[in-house]
Parts: sequence; structure tokens; C-alpha cells
Amino acid sequence: MVSQVTDIASTSTLTLVVSCTLIGCFLVGGVACVYFWNYCQNCFGKKKQSDSYQQMVQKLKKQKICLPNVEIMPNVNNNMKTIPFTLPPSTPPVVRRQKSLLDAELGANSAPNSPKISQVKRPSVEIPGDFALGTIDPTLYSVIDEDDNTDYPPDHLGRIWFALEYEADSEKLLVTLMKAKNLPSKRGGCNNCDPYVRIFLMPDERRYLQSKQKRKNCNPKFEESFVFQISKKALEERHLKFTVYDVDRHKKHIAMGHALFPLQPLCDNKERVVTSRDLEREVLDTPFHLGELKLALCYNDHLDRLTVCILEGRGFKNNDEFNPTDSYVKVSLLHQNKTVKTKKTDTIKKSEDPVFNQSFTFKVANEFMDTSSLTMTVVQHHGPHKDKNLGRVIIGPFMFSRGKELECWNTMLAKPREQISTWFNLT
Repeated sequence: MVSQVTDIASTSTLTLVVSCTLIGCFLVGGVACVYFWNYCQNCFGKKKQSDSYQQMVQKLKKQKICLPNVEIMPNVNNNMKTIPFTLPPSTPPVVRRQKSLLDAELGANSAPNSPKISQVKRPSVEIPGDFALGTIDPTLYSVIDEDDNTDYPPDHLGRIWFALEYEADSEKLLVTLMKAKNLPSKRGGCNNCDPYVRIFLMPDERRYLQSKQKRKNCNPKFEESFVFQISKKALEERHLKFTVYDVDRHKKHIAMGHALFPLQPLCDNKERVVTSRDLEREVLDTPFHLGELKLALCYNDHLDRLTVCILEGRGFKNNDEFNPTDSYVKVSLLHQNKTVKTKKTDTIKKSEDPVFNQSFTFKVANEFMDTSSLTMTVVQHHGPHKDKNLGRVIIGPFMFSRGKELECWNTMLAKPREQISTWFNLT
């Protein structure tokens, strides 16, 4: 019984092995057949395509192709002549042409003592062609300075030239700063001066116009123009102040000299005025004496009250030499250049040294004292005719005044409730 079971198991195992072997053989054979078939297809297909292409080419050769409206040129490559390519001859330079012309002219009309070609002056500008521009003579365009031969005294501080013109329609004063001569050299040597000029419309020294600085030149030429806006009425009372400055090696600005010019002659002159002025070390506030006015100021900081006393005047000039002056004084309080209140004294008749002795009070808060100022104007009374201003005095802080006027204002604020009196020049 056991032997029969063993035989059956061995038989079944052998049958399974044989069947697996046969299945593997069939699979390997099938894969080999597929690869072989693909190989055959590729080989025979390419051969077939190449055969069909060759057949198509042969058919096209046998057929005649005719293109419409196209002429077929015969093959003439063998009979075509070659044309060589050459550059055109270059033209000779203009300089050589001019030189050859000079040689021909000098050869025909040469003399034993004639100059050589190298000594002949060549044209400064040459253009292509038969003609050339001539030379430029610089001496024809040089400006002759008539002041070069001027003899200056040993202690001379310099001289300044300027031109003035007043346009009444637009109320413009045109100032042209031309040049300066014989400026001193502070640092020794020659031309050791770096000058520039400031132009003031007096008596206002707070605003000015300034020229450009010239380096190392004691005889600078500026040729700069400036414009001042001023009415014709104010032009009669103003004058120009030219101040020349020098900058030293420590960047310090030193005033070398001043020059004044009154503007009253320009009122009736419509032409351009060219003039010059010698520099002076110190100048007065006005080019001519208009007179003096004595004032007294007092400020009470507790009551915010500013008191102005018009005491007396002296030396008031009258245009009419035979008739004495009738004058009075207008006192104006200004806040930031705007008139707040105006008062005036009684008219003193026929006196060049009038005595007024009148006082006026104004209400000014302490916080507004830095932006307020006083203007005292001396007016000449002409009866039925229009009154004319003789001069004025402006007293206030640094924003409005300078010099003695500024000092009086500061002393008044430093000593409240104390009267400060002094003489002031009219401007």
C-alpha cells in the first residue's frame, strides 16, 4: 500500500517537471519568433522603400519638365570673360596741392632773396577744393585798454568801473560791474588777490548783490549785470555803495575799499552812464550831508509803551538857497515792514536848525519788539506845492538797522524806562 502511494507521487512529480519544461520551451520559441519577424520586416521594408525611390527617379528622368515663362540660359561658363576689380586712384591731400601751387608760384616769380616755402605762412583752416580760408589776425580783435598806462599814486586802493541805467517804465535800476584796476596785494608778491564786489543800495545794508570771485588777479574784469527794483521817487534819496573784498589764505573776508555813487542824477537821464570811482578806506553813510536829527527813545516794558521824542534838528539843506526851510518830522511805527501808525510834528518855519521838542507814544508788546522799527522822516513843506522828503532815520533791531541806530535800539531795550538820546545823520 505504501509502495503504491510512493509510485504515484513520483509519477506526478515527473509529469509536473516535464510539463513545466515544455511550457518554457514554447515561451522561448515564441519570443524568438517575434524578434525574428520584426527583423525581417525592417530589412525587407527598407529595401522596398529604396527600390521605390530609385524607380521614381528614373521615371522623372524620362519625363520632360517644362516651366512656363522661364528661359533656360545655355551653359556659357567656359566662354565668360573675367573682369578684374581695381580701386580708383586716391586723390592727393589738400596740403600737397597747396604746396605744389606755392612751388609753382614761387618758382615762376622767385627772387634771390625770396623766403623759403617753409617760411611762408600757411592757411589756418583748409577745406577740400581749390580754395582755402585765410588766416585770422588776433590783433584785429584785441581790445585796447586805455587805462593800462595810467599812473596811480603809491597809496592808491584801486579803481572800479561800472555802468548805470534806469528804466522808468519798469522801475528797474540796471547796474553793470565792468572791471577793477590796481587792487592792492595784501599777501605780498604780484596778483596775490582774490577779489569780489558787493553792491548795496544805501541806506539798506541788509540786502546786497555779489559778483563772482576772481582768483589771483589785481586787475579783474567782471562784466556782470545786476538789477535793483526801485521807484523813481525813492531813487532821488538813494545811492550805490561798492565794496571790494579779498579772501585770504584763512578764508577770511577783508574789505579792501568802498566807493559811493549818488543816484539822483539818473532820475532825468535816460541814457546809459559809464563811470569810475576810486576806492576809499572809510566812507560816510551818504555822499553829501543832508542834516542831523536829535532823538530820544524810551521803552516801558511793564506798560508795553514806546516813547519817541523829536528834540531838534540842524543843518537841514534847502534846494532854494534864498528861502529858509519849512520842515516837520513824520514818525512811523512799522511791524515787519508794514506801517502800523504814523504821527507828525508841527511845522517849524524858516529855520535850518529847527527845535521841535515833541514826544509820541506807541503801544508795542514786548514780544513784537524784535520785528518792529521806527522811521523818522524829515519833510520840507512847500505850501500849496507837494512836500519833499529831505532825509530819514531808521531805528530798530538787526533786521532793520545798522551802526549807531542799532546800538541805540539795543541800549533802549537793555535799559528799560530810561531815556536814550543821541544825534543821527539823515540818509
